[in-house]
Amino acid sequence: MSRISVLVVDDEPAIHRFMAPALAANGYEALRADTGGEALALVAQRAPDILVLDLGLPDMDGKEVIRRLRGWSSVPIVVLSARDREAEKVEALDLGADDFVNKPFGVGELMARLRTALRHRIQAQGEVAVLHLGDLTIDLPRHRATRDGAEIRLTPKEFDLLAFLVRHAGKVLTHRQILRAVWGPAHESDTQYLRVYIGQLRGKIEAQPANPALILTEPGVGYRVAD
Repeated sequence: MSRISVLVVDDEPAIHRFMAPALAANGYEALRADTGGEALALVAQRAPDILVLDLGLPDMDGKEVIRRLRGWSSVPIVVLSARDREAEKVEALDLGADDFVNKPFGVGELMARLRTALRHRIQAQGEVAVLHLGDLTIDLPRHRATRDGAEIRLTPKEFDLLAFLVRHAGKVLTHRQILRAVWGPAHESDTQYLRVYIGQLRGKIEAQPANPALILTEPGVGYRVAD
């Protein structure tokens, strides 16, 4: 059985020296690219299972790599960067990145993000009918959410919002991505509208809505459902 291949795109030799054995120890095959051009060529030639992509590359910005790839590839992309501006994260995610990990980073955190991104790829290829989040069950065909068999009364839009979030559990979702998916392109900038709905949803599914454990806020970026 072939190993899952991870293409690490970074121009820092130290990152490759660190990542190659770390990935091998976790059962992955490590591929290397030092520039955006090399990354695009390797994705076309080798079809890696997932990318770990730095934004600061010598030949092009990492966001341009994401933009070009999303024109023809759905390969999962986890951005790994020292850039800490929220706008950078939002733009990378809106362009199609699956997650964002800041440098310096822990191996455990990065491997968890890789597993989540890979699982989302598998789920996207074969959509499941029933989703689970803790003790919650979200039945998509019946448009019904329950906790231990007891129905949670949600409005249609609250259900759509919950289903979208849980489909992408563990992944950072920007305000724009959520608004576009649940309310449509005309509402991409209605972030206050989204906050109201998130508050209503937390009030119905969280044990402590003021201290949420399921729907987590990513400040300045969006939301992530606990995986």
